[in-house]
Amino acid sequence: MSEAAPKRTAILISGRGSNMAALVKAAEAPDFPAEIALVLSNREDAAGLDFAKEHGVPTLVLSHKGYADRLAFDAALDAYLKAEGIEIVCLAGFMRLLTPWLVERWRNRMINVHPSLLPSFKGLHTHERALEAGVRFHGCTVHFVRAEMDEGPIILQAAVPVEADDTPDALAARVLAQEHVIYPKGLELLAAGRLKVADERVEITGAKGGLPPLVSPGV
Repeated sequence: MSEAAPKRTAILISGRGSNMAALVKAAEAPDFPAEIALVLSNREDAAGLDFAKEHGVPTLVLSHKGYADRLAFDAALDAYLKAEGIEIVCLAGFMRLLTPWLVERWRNRMINVHPSLLPSFKGLHTHERALEAGVRFHGCTVHFVRAEMDEGPIILQAAVPVEADDTPDALAARVLAQEHVIYPKGLELLAAGRLKVADERVEITGAKGGLPPLVSPGV
């Protein structure tokens, strides 16, 4: 029996696309179960487009300014994705709120990474808000996309301790490093067929349990 072909994956960006770069690099491994077949941006000046071109990934600019409303833009976006035979969509700093219509068309095939331990700190300025709240751990979450902002079944999370002298930038850098670890892993699990969503909870085939508890700070 021949191995399954890698899942054709599109990454949607609006800016520098550092998480896009992490996904592209991961997918260059010969045994990775996803192929980055398209990097699409709603902004022609998105810096991440240059990285994608340098790595041989097809790119497309689809400006939202040419459409009457969000639904019209999302319909065009969906048509392009279907025309390219895309099977999985990864959001990587795509600064557009997607319509429920589009999200449902890609239900359980569209994933995102968010810089907080969801459901805490949805939305923007997560690192500043984490420091203001005095939490001992912060982190990031890979999740399936739902119509509500930063909602959806959680696939993977990574936690980093919050240091006493942290600044938003320092904390953001440590969290971003973990985003670059768990987002490719989340795509790998989805493309390999190891994820199942039941009652809006994710089951992972072959997941390992028994992780040690984390305590911060050390006292």
